[in-house]
Amino acid sequence: MATTTATNKRQKRPPPTKSLSKPTKTIDKKNKSGKNKIKDSGKKKRTENEIAAGESDVVQWPSASQQLSFFVNQYQSANSVQLSSLELDSLKDLHCLKETTRNSCFQVTMLMISETCMVELSQGPAQDITSRLDEHVKVSFGSSWKEVLCGKSLKEGLVEPGSPALLVISSSAIRSLELLRELRSLTKECHAAKLFSKHMKIEEQVSMLKNRVNIASGTPSRIKKLIDMEALGLSRLSLIVLDMYTDVKGYSLFTLPQVRDEFWDLYKSYFNQTLIEGKVRLCLYGPVPTNSETKKRKPKTI
Repeated sequence: MATTTATNKRQKRPPPTKSLSKPTKTIDKKNKSGKNKIKDSGKKKRTENEIAAGESDVVQWPSASQQLSFFVNQYQSANSVQLSSLELDSLKDLHCLKETTRNSCFQVTMLMISETCMVELSQGPAQDITSRLDEHVKVSFGSSWKEVLCGKSLKEGLVEPGSPALLVISSSAIRSLELLRELRSLTKECHAAKLFSKHMKIEEQVSMLKNRVNIASGTPSRIKKLIDMEALGLSRLSLIVLDMYTDVKGYSLFTLPQVRDEFWDLYKSYFNQTLIEGKVRLCLYGPVPTNSETKKRKPKTI
């Protein structure tokens, strides 16, 4: 009887259907995860392609025409100015008499800037345009670079105090210092002027500018203030380098709201006319976007 009962218990056990279904579920999960991986990899590829497409709109070694086009477009974007050919023709007869047309008239002078005012950087074996500012400057100043940029003594009638031949403008004090490090080979014999407000009292800068200054690097606000005070002179200014560096937040000299406005205020006050007359040249130091008209960054609210 005991043997018969044990046999019946064995027969009543359900068939092991669950053990068979488990592997199928596991296989399905693996298949789904595999499909997800394929989808994810597809997304990554598309993202990389989009990034590559965006980077293709940045010119590593911009020509004079590309620099000029970008520079004028940035002015239009910052000042909300966009003129048609008819407006330009009509402005010639208005002579800027009305307050409402002053920005437009200034835009006309912007268009008078020729490509010869823009300095093309000399291409070398290295692919990166940056970290070679001293070499680019030497080429821009030609054979007389050492006399102009490395001299110590003031020369009456030729070298006035506080009048640099090279002015580098950037968005921050830290960036100004980084650019001065790139110019170290030119500033060993003659100290360069640091024209920014961070850890620098304006009285100290005024005192320093009473000596010969060949190279100056700073931010738009402090540069303009020192010019307004007649401490910083422009009689020897030959080249203005505009730093195109973009920080981790995506801001640059032309897109950081307050700094951008300060730069254009400085430019319109002191540099525009001399640039048109050919007395000063501009150089955009760094990669230049060529699609500045279509991609305009909206300023963030702080």
